[in-house]
Amino acid sequence: MSEHTVIFQPSGRRGKIAKGANLLDAARSLGVEIESICGEKKTCGKCKVQVEEGFFEKYGVDSKVSNLSGWTKDEERMLSLAEKENKYRLSCLAHVQGDLLVFVPEESRGGKQVVRKKAGKLKHKPDPSLTIHYIEMKAPTLHDPEDDYLRVVAALKEQHGVAADRIDIHCLRVMAGALRQAQWKVTVFLLRGEIVRVAPGKVETYYGIAVDIGTTTVAAYLTDLKTGRAVATESKMNPQVIYGEDVMSRITYSMQNPGTGLEKMHNAIINTLNEMIGSLVEEHMITRDDILEMVMVCNTAMHHILLKLDPQYVGVAPFPTAMSKALDVRARDLGIGINISGSIHVLANEAGFVGADNCGVLIAEEPYNSEELMLIIDIGTNGELLLGSKKHGVLSCSVATGPALEGAQIKFGMRAAPGAIEKVEIDQENLEPRFKVIGKELWNIDAAEIEAKGICGSGIIDVVSEMFRAGIIDKGGRFSKHAPSERIRKDPQNGMPEYVLAYKKETSIGKDIVVTQGDVRAIQLAVGSIYAGAVIMMHEHGVEKVDKVVLAGAFGSHLNQFSCLLMGMFPDVPLDKILSVGNAAGDGARLCLVNKQKRAEADVMARKVRYLELTVYKEFERVFMKAMQFPHMEDQFPTVQHVLDEIPDWKKIAKEKEKA
Repeated sequence: MSEHTVIFQPSGRRGKIAKGANLLDAARSLGVEIESICGEKKTCGKCKVQVEEGFFEKYGVDSKVSNLSGWTKDEERMLSLAEKENKYRLSCLAHVQGDLLVFVPEESRGGKQVVRKKAGKLKHKPDPSLTIHYIEMKAPTLHDPEDDYLRVVAALKEQHGVAADRIDIHCLRVMAGALRQAQWKVTVFLLRGEIVRVAPGKVETYYGIAVDIGTTTVAAYLTDLKTGRAVATESKMNPQVIYGEDVMSRITYSMQNPGTGLEKMHNAIINTLNEMIGSLVEEHMITRDDILEMVMVCNTAMHHILLKLDPQYVGVAPFPTAMSKALDVRARDLGIGINISGSIHVLANEAGFVGADNCGVLIAEEPYNSEELMLIIDIGTNGELLLGSKKHGVLSCSVATGPALEGAQIKFGMRAAPGAIEKVEIDQENLEPRFKVIGKELWNIDAAEIEAKGICGSGIIDVVSEMFRAGIIDKGGRFSKHAPSERIRKDPQNGMPEYVLAYKKETSIGKDIVVTQGDVRAIQLAVGSIYAGAVIMMHEHGVEKVDKVVLAGAFGSHLNQFSCLLMGMFPDVPLDKILSVGNAAGDGARLCLVNKQKRAEADVMARKVRYLELTVYKEFERVFMKAMQFPHMEDQFPTVQHVLDEIPDWKKIAKEKEKA
């Protein structure tokens, strides 16, 4: 029976599916949950998916609707004409006839993705660019016929000492009615000297939104501009994942689909932003008109797609951006649904592969003001590193890490979602694992039902670290032939060793979840690239050690710091000098939203950071190869040396048993 490649996004799960299988069964076999509340009786219409058409070079698939069985009468009844035109199908009725890339809409997902983007506490007091001023005026008379605009400007100057030198045309169009309706007692919203809103009566609280657009996830923070407090948070998967899991895939998609590729990806993120804005204002019982400013951070590829700038040159050496400096854009010019006079501020990019999101991290953590030499690692779909202090200045670089750490290159890898194994421990004597899955409070050994689907990033780091600690793999990442456990076996298809983390009875996908030799190698590459990037920056600074390591990003917040150090993800530091700071990029966006001095500082500091393009360093390959060993081929790790000394040598133990 012939098989075809089927890829489900945004989970990233993929596999070979037999021709004729329906998509719902295919999804289940790959651990992708799709809602089907009618039990496949073809009555609920909840299992709809969207087929993305085109050739996707990254996956080597030519996806099209005709690679599914024909449209059915039940679909005609349950799907709208618009959905049919947008290539939606019901997965219980559509059968695989060829290669496919399928997007599962959020409402169809049985297990919602867990997007961890909690707002942090800001270190600076609010001093926003957007300000409000309550004024009272006298109505015009025949003896005092001054125009409305000048009357407002004069009142602002007299009552608050504030100068307004212009007004947005859309605000001007409705101002006359607003003034008279409010009997000349209004609150004026000023954005950098421009009148952007005139609201009746006295407004006490006003808001803005900070947004972090990541390659995989998007987080938005509705923020009280008076207090700086995030009053509501909304997170979603970035819908662009259907066009590629990483930035290079999306750049390639844009290049291979001139005129339409960029348009599709741009519209996808704008629509998602508008959905998130709607959810935030509804939750806090305000309106879209109440939002007059947003600040956004994103990597350079997401930056270009957001602004509908051709991203192809960012992906080709020497990787120039269309614009690095911070940018202010009218929300209406981007189609973003806030107040029609509202503005979007996009932070500065640092370099081709170090974008505005890293600028957000930079001003949130302020290594340039630190007495200690700080290594900041923002681990997402790409790894972005900063190394600096007040004395040394700040360097940055970018390394490829995310696809493996987010599960894309791991056999049973998946993003953080219910059912994903997120924590792992392995007993050093019997080599039995215990693990926790997202959505379950108990460890597997204490729970009656586990229903694991795969392994997310933090679980991948944990399990490989624990396999090394237990002697299942050696420092070179090779499986031990002598480790005494039935969980270590060979894959019958390729003969390569693998470790069974969860047996079939503990999973919801009808098969064992294993960690393969290829998985270990993918993690070695990711971890080695981070360490090598840090070492190259240390060489540039002329230093042999760092004083502090800061793990940024939602993913970094859930990593086991000891596991990271044991694997040699970064140079040795005491454990109390390893900090997890959460979504620092989002915190940087919020800082620039609530404090205009920090916004100006961000633009200045982004230009002062020196970016290192690692591919031009001849020693990078040598440093990288040494860093692939756990924790390192040569460098010392005194903080974890006591654990390294206790790793069992199963070959030696086996020989001793033979002698005995």
